[in-house]
Amino acid sequence: MQTLTELLTNMAHSSTEGKFGVAGILIFFIIIVATACYRIKQNLENEKYH
Repeated sequence: MQTLTELLTNMAHSSTEGKFGVAGILIFFIIIVATACYRIKQNLENEKYH
């Protein structure tokens, strides 16, 4: 969590390119977390039927 807050803090002092880069990293992170949650949900549903 500290890494994420440091990333956001440094983004405020960054150039325009840096802000786009940080936005890209955050979007990628959100996609990874959402995909992991979806896969966990699928696995839990599959275990119910076995």
